[in-house]
Amino acid sequence: MSDVSFSFDDKLYKGHQGEPMAAALLRSGLLTITNSTYHGRPRGVVGLGVEEPNALVQLVSGTMESMLPATVIEVADGLAARSLTGIGALPESPDEARYDKTNRYVDTLVIGAGLAGLTAADEHLRAGREVLLIDDQTGPGGHLRHLGLELPPALREVLAHGNLTYIYRCTAVGLYDQNYVVAIERRSDHLGNSPPDRRAGAPIKRARIRVWHIRADQIVLAPGAFQRPLIFANNDRPGIMLSHAAATYVAVHGVRIFKRAVVSTVDNQGYRDAVRLHDAGLQIQGIYDARPEAGGPSVAAAIAAGIPVHFRATVLDTGSETGAERTLRNVTIRNLDTGEISTTPADLLAVSGGWTPILDLATHIGIKTKWSEEHAAFVIKHSTAKLRTAGMLAGDFGGDDDPLVFFVPALDPEQSRHAYIDLQRDATLHDLCRAVGAGLSSIEHIKRYTTIGTSHDQGKTSGMLTIGALCQLNGTAQGGKSGLSPADVGTLSFRPPYVPVTFAALAGRERGLLSDPIRITSLHQWHVEAGAVFEDVGQWKRPWYFPKPGERKEDAVRRECVAARQGVAVMDASTLGKIDIQGPDAGVFLDRIYTNIFSTLPVGQCRYGLMCKADGIVFDDGVTTRLGENHFLMTTTTGGAAGVLAWLEEWLQTEWPDLKVYCTSVTEHISTIALVGPKSRKLLQEFVTGTDLSKSAFPFMHSREAMIDGIPVRIARISFSGELAFEINVAWDHARYIWERLWALGRPYDLTAYGTETMHVLRAEKGYIIVGQDTDGTQTPYDVNMSWIVSKKKEFIGKRSFQLPYLKATGRLQLVGLLPENHEEVIPEGAYLTGLTAQPDDRGKTRHTGYVTSSYYSCELGRAFALALVTDGLTRMGEVLAVPPIPIAIGTSRKKVLRATICDAVFIDKENIRRDD
Repeated sequence: MSDVSFSFDDKLYKGHQGEPMAAALLRSGLLTITNSTYHGRPRGVVGLGVEEPNALVQLVSGTMESMLPATVIEVADGLAARSLTGIGALPESPDEARYDKTNRYVDTLVIGAGLAGLTAADEHLRAGREVLLIDDQTGPGGHLRHLGLELPPALREVLAHGNLTYIYRCTAVGLYDQNYVVAIERRSDHLGNSPPDRRAGAPIKRARIRVWHIRADQIVLAPGAFQRPLIFANNDRPGIMLSHAAATYVAVHGVRIFKRAVVSTVDNQGYRDAVRLHDAGLQIQGIYDARPEAGGPSVAAAIAAGIPVHFRATVLDTGSETGAERTLRNVTIRNLDTGEISTTPADLLAVSGGWTPILDLATHIGIKTKWSEEHAAFVIKHSTAKLRTAGMLAGDFGGDDDPLVFFVPALDPEQSRHAYIDLQRDATLHDLCRAVGAGLSSIEHIKRYTTIGTSHDQGKTSGMLTIGALCQLNGTAQGGKSGLSPADVGTLSFRPPYVPVTFAALAGRERGLLSDPIRITSLHQWHVEAGAVFEDVGQWKRPWYFPKPGERKEDAVRRECVAARQGVAVMDASTLGKIDIQGPDAGVFLDRIYTNIFSTLPVGQCRYGLMCKADGIVFDDGVTTRLGENHFLMTTTTGGAAGVLAWLEEWLQTEWPDLKVYCTSVTEHISTIALVGPKSRKLLQEFVTGTDLSKSAFPFMHSREAMIDGIPVRIARISFSGELAFEINVAWDHARYIWERLWALGRPYDLTAYGTETMHVLRAEKGYIIVGQDTDGTQTPYDVNMSWIVSKKKEFIGKRSFQLPYLKATGRLQLVGLLPENHEEVIPEGAYLTGLTAQPDDRGKTRHTGYVTSSYYSCELGRAFALALVTDGLTRMGEVLAVPPIPIAIGTSRKKVLRATICDAVFIDKENIRRDD
């Protein structure tokens, strides 16, 4: 193992390549790593891995991550870190190349590469299954590695098997339904290439931090366990460690800074670790066991080594020398039978409070824990065809332990203030006593009252201490007749992720422009070449407007509106959600989904539909076409497509599974080109062969199959502008050809492309709503003046809710039109509306009566206009409202009050003469 240099708090240290930073710092004599977050007390290393509550550091090299335990950071040449109190800092610009993600499908996933995990992997390999083995350690073996022992030859053969992929430094952070696991693989920044993973002998390239999305047919959970600390006064001093960690640092990593050690235990693990410390040359002052007696090979080995053993004795307090370090110097012992107190010098106190199996992953999917009196721990013995537990998680602790006990010494109030349960939160036994004194008994309530278990370690060392102390405070653990048992208390709730995960790792390469998927239509490149300005609608890039050289947005939009109203204009409407609905019960299903009737819609015709949630509130809208007796094509809003499909499937799968209906998203299969304006029919007739487009042959809300240059298309008389309009639906890969042919024929007509801003102006002039813009999640169809679309002949989702008193009461926000007094002034969208005589209250606040949802300038009207949600607006036609001054830019404000008159929301062609022509 080569020696390398690294820095900690700007000081150079020597270490062995790949060993834990904690080990190297201890070997160099550094006991105090940081100060505690709240009490400012010096703190040192306690554990061996992710359970470490104290020794958190900030990397200032490599990934520059914060709040990493020094126990899991591997030493490498050039590594730099600093001590950390609090949350640390994030890099301003993380290196994108460091993060990656991948998916993996496998027969069997084994989590944990200790003896239990390797044995399980061997069983599945022998059954001919492909096995993925992941482990958060830097190598296989689990506790064997901490003991400095080699794997048995049979298990080494498992690692060489061609059907095994072994990934180390890989932590499973979440287990979800259907055997879906998320894991984080981490490489040391400075260690170079790790030994290759094996899958049929082939190496796998790895990024420094990679997120694995794993789906497995079977899962074996063998994550092992954490050793528990003990509660006593001043149990947080540097030099106090878990016994297994202390013995490993001394015996395996060559830490030789300790001379005299005390071991305090409630199980036989303390004896095993005491022997390891003794064999490494430490003077063991004594093993103090809170139990009345104990036996077995571990106890016999300690006695044979000449280590003093004291039963019914435990640590009461610790002392230190004065100074900033305040590291351990002596230990105060109490005889639990006689009450005698003694003090012994020690610079290492190794504590063993039993083992806590790692329950987190299993409980993520609701598997229940069971209290084991034998092991004084919660275990999960679970075995199904899809998932089973193994090793300590399943209660297989091995060893020679006699039953152990939860134990908290009797401390006076002052001592309990420094008897720490959660070292990361500086939460003490005194805090727990306060919680119990306040009447709290639920572990979840106590967790929130005291903050125990809420920091980065998520209760890995403090959770079971809390449960044990809570039981003893209620008398049970000391033989009382009343109170709580651990089985009554239950465990803390464990939620993903199992260990802290940086947002950068979760994002992977999907940052900046890639942070959210970008969806483009088949005509996108044409729009780019035409100079379109784009806006984001959901995940779609949609042309906002098409400016000519030197044109402002306002000028371009007005030009596009005039073309649509007086000539002919074209728009890419491909982003509309499109859902193919088939099955013999499709008509019945749509009747239940929509507020109006679709089962009677003739084949080849279209109908506008509105759907509500169960609470009667408008959810989405769109036009649905009947393509066949049992075949419909539904369109939805662009942003609502996914939600609507999920809504349809929810009802089909959970409420009406008897209906024979099948829903398929076809949004990306079909491109839609909207041709709008009084000249649209004439242009289209040049374009389409064999189809009569006349008013009598092709009425409004009808659909026809047609051919364009041998390409099949579906044309529908649908209008979202109030003008004569046609929608051409064509397969996605033919859309660019159809679009360009249309443009070639359209030049004599001065064909004009328009974007979403013009679409908004046109539809608002006609009073067509956009769900989510002109509604705010509280409107029923009646509130948007659409009672005409609510069937009185059938039941549908939300209909019964219309009878709820609050949906029929006055004072509801209703959709109306607004005409500003100043024809040229466009009211800002979102502006509040008040009555003309409204006065501020004693706090200077004026009660508003509504707000503006859509607001534009209309060339057709020759003035500004708006749509608004106004309290009882449908009964207030002709009333003048005020638009109070609002900030319109930083440092400026509009000082005058605007006035606007409530009117009908349909501003043009109320008789639909243009649309139906």
